Amino acid sequence: MSLNAIMSTANSGMVAAQTGLRVVSDNIANVNTAGYVRKTISQSNQISNGMGVGVNVDAIKRATDQFLQSASLNASADSSRADAIATALGSAQDLFGDPSSANAYFSRLDSVFSAFSAAADDPASNLLRTQAMTRLDDFLGESSRITAALSGLGKNADNRIGTSVDRVNDLLKNINILNNDITRAKVAGADATGAENVQAGLVDELSSLMNIQISQRPNGGVMIRSTEGLTLAGDGAAVVSYKKSATATGYLQVVQANGLDTSVPLNISSGELKGLLDVRNTELPNLSDQLGEFVSRTAEALNRAANAASSVPAPSSLTGRNTGLDAATAISGFTGKTTIALTDSSGVIQRRIDIDFDAGTMTVDGAAGPSFTSSDFMAQLNTALGGQGSAAFNSGTLSLSASGGRGVAIADDATNPSLKAGKGFSHFFGLNDIVRTDSYSPYETGLKSTDPHGFTAGDVITLRLTDSEGGRIRDVKVAVPTAGTMQDLMDSLNARNGGVGLYGSFSLDSMGKMTFTSFPNSPITLSVESDDTERGLGGPSVTELFGIGPNERSTRGERFSMNKAMDQDPRLLPFAKLNLSAASGVAALAIGNGQGALALAKSGDATTSFSAAGDAGPSTTSVLRYAADFGGSIGRKSSTAQSRKDAADAVSTEVDTQRQSQEGVNLDEELINLTTYQQAFNASARLIQATKDMFDVLTNIVS
Repeated sequence: MSLNAIMSTANSGMVAAQTGLRVVSDNIANVNTAGYVRKTISQSNQISNGMGVGVNVDAIKRATDQFLQSASLNASADSSRADAIATALGSAQDLFGDPSSANAYFSRLDSVFSAFSAAADDPASNLLRTQAMTRLDDFLGESSRITAALSGLGKNADNRIGTSVDRVNDLLKNINILNNDITRAKVAGADATGAENVQAGLVDELSSLMNIQISQRPNGGVMIRSTEGLTLAGDGAAVVSYKKSATATGYLQVVQANGLDTSVPLNISSGELKGLLDVRNTELPNLSDQLGEFVSRTAEALNRAANAASSVPAPSSLTGRNTGLDAATAISGFTGKTTIALTDSSGVIQRRIDIDFDAGTMTVDGAAGPSFTSSDFMAQLNTALGGQGSAAFNSGTLSLSASGGRGVAIADDATNPSLKAGKGFSHFFGLNDIVRTDSYSPYETGLKSTDPHGFTAGDVITLRLTDSEGGRIRDVKVAVPTAGTMQDLMDSLNARNGGVGLYGSFSLDSMGKMTFTSFPNSPITLSVESDDTERGLGGPSVTELFGIGPNERSTRGERFSMNKAMDQDPRLLPFAKLNLSAASGVAALAIGNGQGALALAKSGDATTSFSAAGDAGPSTTSVLRYAADFGGSIGRKSSTAQSRKDAADAVSTEVDTQRQSQEGVNLDEELINLTTYQQAFNASARLIQATKDMFDVLTNIVS
């Protein structure tokens, strides 16, 4: 080997040792730098004609482990998702208060029934009446407050999703820019680890927002893909957007760098964004829906008792709720018997109309009265009232009034009570409701498949279908058919072409309640993007009348309030019951009769049918039992979410610890490497010195 070859070999060793010393010094200097990954050098033997001629520094690399990195990113995504859900459910639970406190939400309902029970003992006491009204008003006010607060949490999640999506786009853009810097450095043979460390930090942050797939580019840098393989960054940066809707399920979509401005749905299964989407689209709407169902059925139980009773003296007029129906359709379908009585100020019946819906006849003061059909019921009822009172039906609302200082009271037959959609005549129309609402909950309309649907032909409802992961499948526009029955409307909604027939079906039960059921082999969720339908002039939409979609159902809890007339005058509270067996000239409504107040007090224990709402299935139980189960489920959901968060955090911490042990700087190891490279440098230097000395000796010999 020539002296030049020896000198070249020693020089390559010195350069390699210098590079190693520089790498070690960088590692030691950054021992406490967050996100810094330990560097190593890759060396190879230089060979010429089968002989070793030195050492070559192939690359300076980061000490990464792709398996640990992938595990860390997935664990971070799961932890962020669990944290978003646990935080939201914890805040939601706080809205209901401490169950052991007298001021907790469900405790307020107990105080309502206790107040009515106290009033039943002394129904003439105006103080006890006022206290009962106050307790009920407090409960309804809390229901409204909690519903509004849950809606506020959903809007906050909406805003956070928008902010997080903006950050995702910034991260994708910067990751893609760093790819170019890394590639240039590697092509030039320079140290690219600094840019790679910065890029790794951005990737870590991105993984906390959404789960991603990472692969290395052949020329340096990384490729970022979504879980279903959509390219997000690598050779250009994609643009993610959040399609927010005030009424329908929100979803993510993306325009890929090579996507020609075509948006495609972006499905993610973890990360903070997924947690926020779950909170916004599922968790909070489910909780609000169940709260709405609970308040609706509580109001229904109270109103059932109130409509079976009357104040003393009876009120001069009764005005019901908006049923959303026309008069003929509203009357159609009633069975059984009911009685409308006009009483004087002493509670003595002055005129009595017994209505037999099965026979289609009316009896006036014991004598045969007019017959009727559903289409002429109002006219025949006015005939039967004989000028002592009147009946009217306007904008879906039935009203009855008495003249000459008389009052109106209603009672169903004891053996064959009137019935439609599970409610008596007065209850169905809400004539003596103690709790009012501007919604149509609980959505038992009483409509049959043969009834006219009443909606304006050509009006359109847009239904949004989303999959189990929250990704949009499609929006379906359904036009109200020209044909006029409910069956025709159901057929249009369930059509395979232009309806939801490929994904599930709508059905109408015996109570006139419409529900959507997804096919079990491919479960989907349905929401309403827009609804321009209208039943009659100024009437409800399909969404409003039948409670279609989570938005309509989740907001109903804040729409209940006290009957204003009763709130202003507690004497109108229906604390007595009309005695249809009272002899002629004897008061059928007596002061001191507390049967109505007692029925209101016991209404919380009466068996009530609850529809499926949120995570709860249909059930038949009492209002108070449902309240206990509902309160417990709120606590369990929050506790479960917190447990999942703690478990996900523990996994993330463990994986990060293992990753740090692989990627982090160990001072003991670096000091050993430092000594090794120092010795290698000294050895190469001594070899160069020896070569120089030999060269000098040879030169002197020649000269």
